[in-house]
Amino acid sequence: MKLRIKGNSLRLRVTPSEVSRLLETGRIEETIRFARDEDARLTYAVELSVDQQQVSMRHRTGEVAVLLPTAEATTWAGGEPIGIYADLDLGGGSKLTVAVEKDFACLHGDDRDNKDTFLNPRHGAVC
Repeated sequence: MKLRIKGNSLRLRVTPSEVSRLLETGRIEETIRFARDEDARLTYAVELSVDQQQVSMRHRTGEVAVLLPTAEATTWAGGEPIGIYADLDLGGGSKLTVAVEKDFACLHGDDRDNKDTFLNPRHGAVC
Protein backbone atom coordinates (compact mmCIF):
# COMPACT_ATOMS: atom_id res chain seq x y z
CA MET A 1 0.00 0.00 0.00
CA LYS A 2 1.30 3.40 -0.96
CA LEU A 3 0.57 6.51 1.09
CA ARG A 4 0.68 10.01 -0.31
CA ILE A 5 0.04 13.07 1.80
CA LYS A 6 -0.07 16.45 0.14
CA GLY A 7 -1.53 19.48 1.84
CA ASN A 8 -4.85 18.45 3.31
CA SER A 9 -5.24 15.35 1.19
CA LEU A 10 -4.49 11.70 1.81
CA ARG A 11 -4.29 9.10 -0.94
CA LEU A 12 -3.76 5.38 -0.54
CA ARG A 13 -3.00 3.13 -3.50
CA VAL A 14 -3.66 -0.57 -3.03
CA THR A 15 -2.57 -3.62 -4.98
CA PRO A 16 -4.82 -6.50 -6.07
CA SER A 17 -3.56 -8.73 -3.25
CA GLU A 18 -4.23 -5.97 -0.72
CA VAL A 19 -7.76 -5.49 -2.05
CA SER A 20 -8.34 -9.25 -1.70
CA ARG A 21 -6.99 -9.19 1.85
CA LEU A 22 -9.17 -6.17 2.68
CA LEU A 23 -12.29 -8.01 1.50
CA GLU A 24 -11.27 -11.18 3.40
CA THR A 25 -10.14 -9.67 6.71
CA GLY A 26 -11.75 -6.22 6.76
CA ARG A 27 -8.45 -4.38 7.27
CA ILE A 28 -5.10 -3.77 5.64
CA GLU A 29 -2.30 -1.74 7.18
CA GLU A 30 1.30 -0.63 6.84
CA THR A 31 3.59 0.93 9.43
CA ILE A 32 6.44 3.35 8.90
CA ARG A 33 9.06 3.85 11.60
CA PHE A 34 10.83 7.19 11.96
CA ALA A 35 13.34 6.38 14.71
CA ARG A 36 14.34 3.66 17.16
CA ASP A 37 11.81 4.82 19.75
CA GLU A 38 8.76 2.51 19.68
CA ASP A 39 6.43 5.52 19.61
CA ALA A 40 8.15 6.99 16.54
CA ARG A 41 5.91 5.25 14.03
CA LEU A 42 2.79 5.79 12.00
CA THR A 43 0.38 3.04 11.03
CA TYR A 44 -1.93 3.80 8.12
CA ALA A 45 -4.83 1.51 7.36
CA VAL A 46 -7.96 0.92 5.33
CA GLU A 47 -10.87 -0.77 7.07
CA LEU A 48 -14.28 -1.94 6.00
CA SER A 49 -17.29 -0.96 8.07
CA VAL A 50 -20.80 -2.33 7.63
CA ASP A 51 -22.06 0.52 9.85
CA GLN A 52 -20.59 3.31 7.69
CA GLN A 53 -22.69 4.85 4.94
CA GLN A 54 -19.89 7.21 3.88
CA VAL A 55 -16.12 7.27 3.86
CA SER A 56 -14.72 8.48 7.17
CA MET A 57 -11.42 8.70 9.03
CA ARG A 58 -10.26 7.58 12.44
CA HIS A 59 -7.19 9.09 14.05
CA ARG A 60 -5.47 7.73 17.13
CA THR A 61 -1.98 8.39 18.38
CA GLY A 62 0.32 6.77 15.83
CA GLU A 63 -2.50 5.61 13.54
CA VAL A 64 -4.79 6.90 10.83
CA ALA A 65 -7.43 4.68 9.25
CA VAL A 66 -9.72 5.27 6.32
CA LEU A 67 -13.08 3.60 6.97
CA LEU A 68 -14.93 2.45 3.86
CA PRO A 69 -18.55 1.33 3.65
CA THR A 70 -18.37 -2.41 2.98
CA ALA A 71 -20.92 -2.37 0.15
CA GLU A 72 -19.16 0.48 -1.68
CA ALA A 73 -15.74 -1.14 -1.26
CA THR A 74 -17.02 -4.49 -2.55
CA THR A 75 -18.51 -2.86 -5.65
CA TRP A 76 -15.30 -0.87 -6.25
CA ALA A 77 -13.05 -3.91 -5.79
CA GLY A 78 -14.92 -6.00 -8.34
CA GLY A 79 -15.58 -3.29 -10.88
CA GLU A 80 -13.98 -0.69 -13.06
CA PRO A 81 -13.94 2.36 -10.76
CA ILE A 82 -10.39 3.50 -10.07
CA GLY A 83 -11.05 4.67 -6.55
CA ILE A 84 -13.28 5.70 -3.73
CA TYR A 85 -13.15 9.44 -3.04
CA ALA A 86 -14.45 11.73 -0.33
CA ASP A 87 -14.10 15.26 1.00
CA LEU A 88 -14.46 15.12 4.78
CA ASP A 89 -15.68 18.23 6.58
CA LEU A 90 -13.27 19.18 9.37
CA GLY A 91 -15.23 22.23 10.49
CA GLY A 92 -14.24 25.85 10.22
CA GLY A 93 -14.33 25.71 6.44
CA SER A 94 -11.60 23.08 6.34
CA LYS A 95 -11.77 19.70 4.63
CA LEU A 96 -9.68 16.57 4.18
CA THR A 97 -9.68 15.02 0.72
CA VAL A 98 -9.39 11.22 0.89
CA ALA A 99 -8.77 8.77 -1.94
CA VAL A 100 -8.34 5.00 -1.91
CA GLU A 101 -7.29 3.92 -5.39
CA LYS A 102 -6.26 0.82 -7.27
CA ASP A 103 -2.52 0.77 -7.94
CA PHE A 104 -2.10 0.50 -11.71
CA ALA A 105 0.93 -0.80 -13.56
CA CYS A 106 3.30 1.91 -14.73
CA LEU A 107 3.44 2.14 -18.52
CA HIS A 108 7.01 3.42 -18.65
CA GLY A 109 8.67 1.43 -15.93
CA ASP A 110 10.42 -1.79 -15.22
CA ASP A 111 8.23 -4.89 -15.00
CA ARG A 112 9.62 -5.48 -11.50
CA ASP A 113 7.86 -2.28 -10.43
CA ASN A 114 4.60 -3.60 -11.85
CA LYS A 115 4.46 -6.75 -9.76
CA ASP A 116 1.05 -7.11 -8.07
CA THR A 117 -0.61 -4.13 -9.77
CA PHE A 118 -3.86 -3.68 -11.63
CA LEU A 119 -3.72 -3.67 -15.42
CA ASN A 120 -3.38 -0.06 -16.52
CA PRO A 121 -6.47 1.09 -18.46
CA ARG A 122 -4.11 2.66 -21.01
CA HIS A 123 -2.19 -0.58 -21.53
CA GLY A 124 -1.60 -1.04 -25.24
CA ALA A 125 -2.37 2.60 -26.07
CA VAL A 126 -0.17 4.23 -28.64
CA CYS A 127 1.38 7.53 -27.58
